[in-house]
Amino acid sequence: MHALIVVAHPDRASLSHGVAAHVGEGVSLSGPGNSFEIADLAAEGFDPRFTEADLAVHRREVLPPADIAAEQVRIDRADALVLVYPVYWWSMPALLKGWIDRVFANGWAYDEGPDTPMLKKLGHLPVHLVAIGGASLRTYARHGYFGAMKTQIDHGIFDYCGAPVVTSELLLGSGQDAPAEHLETARAIGRTLFKAHRPSSRQVAA
Repeated sequence: MHALIVVAHPDRASLSHGVAAHVGEGVSLSGPGNSFEIADLAAEGFDPRFTEADLAVHRREVLPPADIAAEQVRIDRADALVLVYPVYWWSMPALLKGWIDRVFANGWAYDEGPDTPMLKKLGHLPVHLVAIGGASLRTYARHGYFGAMKTQIDHGIFDYCGAPVVTSELLLGSGQDAPAEHLETARAIGRTLFKAHRPSSRQVAA
């Protein structure tokens, strides 16, 4: 089994990168033959801008360009997709959102047209979301931020494509031990990535 771990943070020394690496470590420990690939969108220079050319892809007028086709291929060869990202303005960074905007295109992630019924095409792809936030659990709870993120991301993006969100994790910074505990949580996610279990949603605060 193979996992694609996508991380969207410009600093390779960041907790986001540490979490992504520990998810991968957990995958490696989960059983013989299990593997992972880390897609570092910032280091790879992925262009998140949705342009007129992407609109033509959406309208099914042209095929996806080479960079988008390559991203779709590496998702296609994965048995699980893991997104690791910091919370910016109570959502994912623009880099990751742009990756989704461009890669999860009409005709690949779903089929939709004026005269055809909507078809979700990613029902085979389990998704694991690991968000890293700087605010307190109290702040998220008081304003309903995590619920809003789940509505936008878990339901609005992945349910639209039929991809089941198995893990929806929010790691919050609180106390000196928080980073170490978050890395352990990430390793545990990796170890159980390919085990059949029902979708879960947790908020983790140290």
